[in-house]
Amino acid sequence: MVQAATKIVEQSEAAVIDRGQLERMTYGDRSLEREVLQLFDRQAAMLIVRMRAGGPAAIAPLAHTLKGSASGIGAGRVRLAAEAAEYVTDASPGDCSQAIDRLAQAVDEARALIAELLRAG
Repeated sequence: MVQAATKIVEQSEAAVIDRGQLERMTYGDRSLEREVLQLFDRQAAMLIVRMRAGGPAAIAPLAHTLKGSASGIGAGRVRLAAEAAEYVTDASPGDCSQAIDRLAQAVDEARALIAELLRAG
């Protein structure tokens, strides 16, 4: 329980998207940045849907995939929430649902910022 509380605190302090990390990953190429953000946006939404539909056994591998993608673009809150979700597979259904809800909230924040960044061009 302490570990989960620590992750929540870390998550609230993490960047929605670390623009420096994103720039390093895309070597400053704005076109590539847009493409990577669009891919993350679609993938993150799809993975949340699959986690909700797949049950406890599906959560860990999907959360792990999302954690890696989030790390790449500097989506710190998503990364931390996904990491926490990786470890709930043996937890109660309520705990699993709560972890997915926290992850979905972090994904929603990232997707909202991505939409703004894509609009800004």
